[in-house]
Amino acid sequence: MWTPVHIGPSCFQALGGCSRPHSSRSLCLSTASSRRLLSSLLSLSLLGSPALAKEPAKPAAKAQDASRAEAARLVSAFLGDTPLMSDLQSLVDEVGGRATGSSANLRSVDWALARFREAGVEARKEAFQMPRLWLERSASATVSGKGLEFSPRIAAMPFSTATPKGGLTAPLLDAGKGTEKELKALGEKAKGAFLLVDTVELKDVDGLFREYAESAEIEQRAFAAGAAGVVYMGSRPNNLLYRHNVSVGLRNTRPMMVMERDGALRAQRLLRTGKPLTLTAEIDLQTGPAYESYNVIGELRGSTRPDEVVVLGAHLDSWDLGTGALDNGANVVALIDVARQMKRLGIKPARTIRFALWNGEEQGMFGSEGYVKAHEAELDKHVMASSFDIGCGRINGFFTGGRPELPPLVDRALESVKGLGPFTQVDVPIVGTDNFDFMLHGVPNLVANQEPALYGPNYHARSDELDKCDPQQLRLNTAIAAALAYGFAQMDEKLPRHSRAQVEELVRTTDLGQQMKSFNMLEDWTSGKRGRKGSATTGSVTR
Repeated sequence: MWTPVHIGPSCFQALGGCSRPHSSRSLCLSTASSRRLLSSLLSLSLLGSPALAKEPAKPAAKAQDASRAEAARLVSAFLGDTPLMSDLQSLVDEVGGRATGSSANLRSVDWALARFREAGVEARKEAFQMPRLWLERSASATVSGKGLEFSPRIAAMPFSTATPKGGLTAPLLDAGKGTEKELKALGEKAKGAFLLVDTVELKDVDGLFREYAESAEIEQRAFAAGAAGVVYMGSRPNNLLYRHNVSVGLRNTRPMMVMERDGALRAQRLLRTGKPLTLTAEIDLQTGPAYESYNVIGELRGSTRPDEVVVLGAHLDSWDLGTGALDNGANVVALIDVARQMKRLGIKPARTIRFALWNGEEQGMFGSEGYVKAHEAELDKHVMASSFDIGCGRINGFFTGGRPELPPLVDRALESVKGLGPFTQVDVPIVGTDNFDFMLHGVPNLVANQEPALYGPNYHARSDELDKCDPQQLRLNTAIAAALAYGFAQMDEKLPRHSRAQVEELVRTTDLGQQMKSFNMLEDWTSGKRGRKGSATTGSVTR
């Protein structure tokens, strides 16, 4: 999962010659990006060349030159033969969709531990508590009217309730776009009915952002009107089904679903010609109380400042309709490969680098929340926590969380991959991925800002499969992640952790509070249930 944030029109350009995974170990390096990277690596290596030195280097300069040379050596490793794509194929094809709480998710934990350990990287699984089990077993629907009946495919929305055995039958009403005016027009008829909500066909990540923003308001109105449940017209072409969480999460008390687009359009046309319809929905779920799940943590111990920690994170779980290549298998295997190549090359970072593969992200970022609770005593020593969670599109910079002192440090860390730029840091806070609880605990945090590529239309969908990931771009993104990790591990600077009051100021003075409200997380912050402890305030949220 990732909160799609509108930052302007997409500028993604496909990389020629390697748009699909040919061989699991294909080099495929004949792109302009690769040539620019090789040029920048050469420039960095020359910076430390004795032949170009005008006078003997001082010890600090020698150390800096050594770090530059080591960074160049690390980055160049990803232009060679690595198991990156074979790992991704194994994860998505052999393990498959990995919803937290499923047997496939448990297999993915063992899979990740094995990959780290085969590379000689110390790894462990860390337990955390999921608040409730939610998995769909099956979901079906039948639309009926006088002289007609058809059965469009549906997918239950996460945290939908189950229906009674044999299904729940109720009138199906046209709720238009679900606006306040349209629901008010339905009046008393909305009570006890399924409300069919119209959607615009999704074309890009901007549309995904709109879906998230609108659904929370639509559902609030529908619940207030006493609807039996909400039926979203699928926004994806070709009748793709997908999963979006119900906006109120675990507090939901209604059946909620997405209906394939053509079936929903048919029902809508019938309703708009005056045909009364009923919907029978049958949703069978596997549910249960709180249970234990696991994050996977790979670690390279720091050589000179081992108590200071740099976190690179990507979520291991995925929704189960597809196999989770874009969201978020690609970034999982990228981080594993960064750890692998650092170990292979004998690179010993000054600070400890933790490669965190989170679970429970799709259902509410519970794995990363569990980590910050378990490691709260050492968070003052966490230098930076990053999240990679937007598929295989080119990394063009990082969201830096509303901390103006952080972008210059990111720029410095990315110096060894400047040939893959330009990189632009966007200094705003982001909700919707695993930087969130680090941010609420005051830790400097980053989210990779990736060009959308094929991410939006395949988001949480049946089509999130291996062929949607450009292996060449994934390889270059892995080089960027490696540069970021190494740069923060080596630099002398360490930003202070924010107090609760400073985080509260960020909530009040940016749109962070609105984002948290949309994700049903603002109350947890204001009540002190989630985030750094301290004197809480209840000031109004502003944009």
